[in-house]
Amino acid sequence: MTGFYELIEKIKQRPALYLGKKSISNLQVFLDAYTFARRELGVSPTEEEQEFEKLQDWIEQRFQQYNTQSWSRIILFYSEDESDALNRFFELFEEFLQVKRHSEKVQTILGKSEKIYEQEGEKDIYVDLEAQQQR
Repeated sequence: MTGFYELIEKIKQRPALYLGKKSISNLQVFLDAYTFARRELGVSPTEEEQEFEKLQDWIEQRFQQYNTQSWSRIILFYSEDESDALNRFFELFEEFLQVKRHSEKVQTILGKSEKIYEQEGEKDIYVDLEAQQQR
């Protein structure tokens, strides 16, 4: 079975095949239908699907458009047309993934430094790890 992010990558490579035309609105409908079908079949959300659900909040924050419209409508509003909006979606999606991955790395580093600090009881070790993280 294809992973959710792999599916998005396939759509990026051949949007007309999956969406009928290069359109962010068609992408939104496609992804909503995909999610609906999986839930109807009793398939639990994957980790990628759960992470993708956070895209709405991220887009709202990115464009400072809180509780206004769906992520696709917000992107479309700031784009020339449906095709341009779809291109922007893929750019923003990559940015979203990079921000999430960076955030997870920081959480991991901070989690490790807190454990070492608790184990060693030395503030210097904690400070050194924070300095390494900032480099």
